[in-house]
Amino acid sequence: MTYPQRTALAVLTLLLSISFAASPLLVEGFAGFDPDQFPIPQEDPAVQPAGYAFAIWGLIYAWLIAGAGWSLWKAPRDPQWHDMRKPLCLSLAIGTGWLAVAVLSPVWATVLIWAMLLTALAALFLAPAQDPLWGAAPVGLYAGWLSAASCVSLGVVAAGYGVLDRTMAAIVFLGLAIVVGAFVQAALRRTPTYGLAVIWALIAVIVATYEADTIVAAVAAGGAVVMLVPMLRAFRTG
Repeated sequence: MTYPQRTALAVLTLLLSISFAASPLLVEGFAGFDPDQFPIPQEDPAVQPAGYAFAIWGLIYAWLIAGAGWSLWKAPRDPQWHDMRKPLCLSLAIGTGWLAVAVLSPVWATVLIWAMLLTALAALFLAPAQDPLWGAAPVGLYAGWLSAASCVSLGVVAAGYGVLDRTMAAIVFLGLAIVVGAFVQAALRRTPTYGLAVIWALIAVIVATYEADTIVAAVAAGGAVVMLVPMLRAFRTG
């Protein structure tokens, strides 16, 4: 791309970061899938983290906007930043409309959150090595939370449609989140914010299930320990 096109993509990244952060304002009061959206109502899915964990979105939104703004100011034409921006823009564009889809169809919302995840992971692996505070770190936090959230979404849908029972759905799809999270963090070998977000989600599952679903809580606890190994290695390399 020419320099003006790279600058235009940098501007678009900032605008999509803002629109993504503003999207909850357009879907008032969304607090997860409605239990009655499923053939088998999901009042309290075992795979779902405790509600406080979703506060991480505030940090994700703010950091993505700050990173996009910083890069527009400092590196609007940098080729490494440009490579990251392309998949990131696609992920943010999907994310901007995700809540509107989620209130209508959990199945389609699950499809879209996996599309958000895959494009966010592409952006993460393409993130520039320089200035990680503004590039890789916020994208890592975003992709890490999506790695957990996409598996949670699958678990809720699987239980809601009777593919698996409540507990088995949680075990299977928490296991998937742990495998995906550990593999990505180990392959990435940097950006520990990715692993931190996955561990944050797993701890919130423990908080939500340690009394009623001890097996699910144990799986989440084991996963958090597993995630610590590649995450701590990533801290050493940045």
